[in-house]
Formats: sequence, C-alpha cells, structure tokens
Amino acid sequence: MNYHFQVEKEKKGYSAQCLEIPGCITQGDNLKELKENMKEAIELALYEPIDSKNVAPLPNNKIKLSKLIYLVAPEPQLALAHMVRYYRLKHNMTQKQIAEKMGFNDIYSYQRLETPKCNPTLKTILKIKEILPEISLDLIAA
Repeated sequence: MNYHFQVEKEKKGYSAQCLEIPGCITQGDNLKELKENMKEAIELALYEPIDSKNVAPLPNNKIKLSKLIYLVAPEPQLALAHMVRYYRLKHNMTQKQIAEKMGFNDIYSYQRLETPKCNPTLKTILKIKEILPEISLDLIAA
C-alpha cells in the first residue's frame, strides 16, 4: 500500500503533499528527513480514532509516477488495520456484525484487528479476506 507524495524544492529544504489525502503535508530540511516525515505523516493520517466514521481513502494506483512523486508505504500492520476498517465501513457493517461473521466470541477480539498493534494469525487473515474480499494482501506487503 503506497501513497503518493508530490515533492517540491523550497528555498530552504523540501515540502511534500500526499495526493490522496487532503491536508496530509510535511516538510524537511533535506530529502532524508523529508522521507522520514512523509512516512510519519501518512501513518498519522491513517491512524484514526476507533470510533471515527471518517476514514482516509486508499491509495490511487492510477497516479503517474515522476521524479517529483514519491511512494510512501505505512507499516504493514497499520496498512492491514486501515484496510479492514475501510472496507468494513464501505460495507456498512458494525464491528459487532463483522465480529459475529468472523466467529469471534466478543467484539474486542475483532476491534484489535483495526489497530496497528494487532498481529493476526494466517487463519484470521484468511477469514478477513473471506468476509472482505476486496482487501488486497499484496497491498499490505508492498
């Protein structure tokens, strides 16, 4: 899951703006610092309160790459948590509904999947994929 940042050289340093998420911008004194800040910015944009109905969009794979467009990937755990939440909301499902479909005894077992601290088993990942088939495991590992 790679987001696209448009980079601009400033008088002093660099600035970058995520093309998919409005308001996700950052800057750095040099390119190394900018790259670190872009990763932090995208992770902050994706790490939303669990009760929020707002969810950041997924990357737009139709954006043409150029010298000024940088790809930035969040950590895989965050990418998975974000995509699970994104598609659950897209399907208008509550956490309770999806927990029941997955066969969890309680909602808390499911809620962990929407946090980047979760490290689900392969069995759980396959169950997620069964219920939310749009999730691309390739995007998580990218």
